[in-house]
Amino acid sequence: MRANNRLNNQLRSVSFIPYFSAYAEGSCLIKFGNTHVLCTASVEEKVPPFLRGQGIGWVTSEYGMLPRATHNRVDREAVKGKQTGRTQEIQRLIGRSLRSIVDQKALGERTIKIDCDVLQADGGTRTAAITGAYIALNLACQKLIESGKIAALPLTDSIAAISCGIVNGSPMLDLDYVEDSNAETDANFVITGQGKLVEIQATAEKDPFTADEFLSLLKLAQEGTKKLSLQQIELLLNSNK
Repeated sequence: MRANNRLNNQLRSVSFIPYFSAYAEGSCLIKFGNTHVLCTASVEEKVPPFLRGQGIGWVTSEYGMLPRATHNRVDREAVKGKQTGRTQEIQRLIGRSLRSIVDQKALGERTIKIDCDVLQADGGTRTAAITGAYIALNLACQKLIESGKIAALPLTDSIAAISCGIVNGSPMLDLDYVEDSNAETDANFVITGQGKLVEIQATAEKDPFTADEFLSLLKLAQEGTKKLSLQQIELLLNSNK
């Protein structure tokens, strides 16, 4: 039996708190059960050197975990003097995912930097970060419209992400830490609101998995991200009232 008697195809309790940061152009605190991630979007009126003069914008991301986000304290990476490979991989994933739904020309020659800080970790931090980062990005773009810097929302779709896995032989949606650490197969899916696939990360932690098992995970992810997309839409509609 899963924690809180969750069904295998059931998300944890998911909540979004928009405008959590008083100073960022866009922000959202997202909670997936006991995983809590603060996502902020900051607008800079410049782009990286490789994009200068092209009239297009850029979206990039940074990701970090607070020292007591987990059961044991972990030193800040700034103290260690370098980021771990895991951190670099996750923040690149977040940036790639968001850029897949951004019309860079419509954004104009400016950068939106997304910061995803894990306040509390209980599995699925990268997928929660992507799902919350979309809200922060959308709110920042709305602020650009309100200030007259762009004419329309430069986003072609919404985006959400979710983890899935095979635990004790059963496909499960939205793994918490205990489930993730015991999974035979672990997967993360990034999917747009229209149901298009952006990225899939799937790994056999123990025995190799079959094509049918993978398809069962994909189906769970599609159902899960559809629910998340509906929550995102409802939140953004209410935030504009």
